[in-house]
Amino acid sequence: MISPKVFNRFRKIIYDYSGIALSNEKKELLCMRVRKNMNRLEITDIKDYLEIIETDASGAHIIDLLDAISTNVTSFFREPHHFDLLKERLIEMREAGVGRVRMWSCACSTGEEPYSLALIAQEVFEKTLVDWKILATDISTKVLRTAQDGVYSEKNINGVNFEMLDKYFKRSINGSVHYEISDRIKQRIVFRRCNLADPPFPLNGPLDFVFCRNVMIYFDDAVRAKLLAEINRLLADDGILFVGHAESLTGLVGKFKCIKPTIYNKQRFSNEK
Repeated sequence: MISPKVFNRFRKIIYDYSGIALSNEKKELLCMRVRKNMNRLEITDIKDYLEIIETDASGAHIIDLLDAISTNVTSFFREPHHFDLLKERLIEMREAGVGRVRMWSCACSTGEEPYSLALIAQEVFEKTLVDWKILATDISTKVLRTAQDGVYSEKNINGVNFEMLDKYFKRSINGSVHYEISDRIKQRIVFRRCNLADPPFPLNGPLDFVFCRNVMIYFDDAVRAKLLAEINRLLADDGILFVGHAESLTGLVGKFKCIKPTIYNKQRFSNEK
């Protein structure tokens, strides 16, 4: 059992490095999540593991800690209404003759979200010269490695229709069936590690679409406010922000207008230059 004092020290490290705010009810979850790291280091006492974290000059053990406590639940085309609207807007941009489109998947996890964005964009812009790219970020180096590989089990490609599966994935059997996303989709995405609690970010805007879904639920209002201000700075005029269905931005979206549930439009105010 972890003592309140030790838990609070872990909680401060996690908050300082990631913005993730652990409640008192997460003590057992923390112990369970770090057990694998402790076993690898041949440590049985969580206080000894804490000492390693606190004296970690390289930052490697802190990254391992954040990897362990990060929740990475995702799937292809999760919350389909977001992708329906994205497709509508991309078609409008294509018909308007837009030559450049930029998207950001803020918490990309194992890659299903940015690859879903890319599949939609590829379908819309396939016969055009539109320059479209996607930035995909996450705080976890572990999930970023999986995302960059772009290889998924048969179970994990649920949500991808047969036509897309045939056009953009390579099927292989090595003990079990796996699908690897094609290079023409991979080359449109740049994967980077990013701590969303530590803006400003070294990104080049303007961004047309930002998917920041199911990550702000782990932040307190102070961190959410900073992140939303940074997203607002990076978004193009009338850019779109997508958030998760469990995320309430009440009181934090002064420069965003809710156009549909969980979908926000950046507003341009008359006093802005």
